[in-house]
Amino acid sequence: MNTILRKSVLGIAGLAFTGGVFAGPVAAHAADTTTHAKPVSVSVQGDKLIPHGVQGEQSRIDLNDEQTANVKAIIAATKKAGMDERAAVVSIATALQESKLENLGHLGDRNDHDSQGLFQQRPSSGWGTVEQITDPEYSTTAFLKGLKQVDGWQDMPLTKAAQTVQVSAYPDHYAQWEKQAADLVAEHWNK
Repeated sequence: MNTILRKSVLGIAGLAFTGGVFAGPVAAHAADTTTHAKPVSVSVQGDKLIPHGVQGEQSRIDLNDEQTANVKAIIAATKKAGMDERAAVVSIATALQESKLENLGHLGDRNDHDSQGLFQQRPSSGWGTVEQITDPEYSTTAFLKGLKQVDGWQDMPLTKAAQTVQVSAYPDHYAQWEKQAADLVAEHWNK
């Protein structure tokens, strides 16, 4: 990992430790419309979408047109970045956890610091301007740039790869979205 990225990650980690960087706004604003499936720990060998199987209980939400458009924007940005379907699964699962695939602006008193957009990225942490991080293509590209910097991300469980980029106060929460993210990539990748 290069020095600049390491310093950025360590700086963000300190913020996460003191206040919970990314998960706050989602928990604060969202009505719980999540449905939970039975716990799953199945290894799907050779599957490029879920190469390590899913970990733990899986969640699923129904998507509206805006959320589906954001899925398509994440997939388009992933393709544009020259990355594969697995990168799209990691990205979509991350956005499901951070914002339920809603492009969130500032939430006032319910905001977790200055986190915004699909990935709850923070201008004060160097992710970009508010205008940039609330642009689905830009925010996805920024997330993927961070993912590319993670040595061996392709061989990690999804939640570890996402956490290494996001540095969330809730690192295990990404895992619950892997099955829905994989289903969305399977549905929209070739459209």
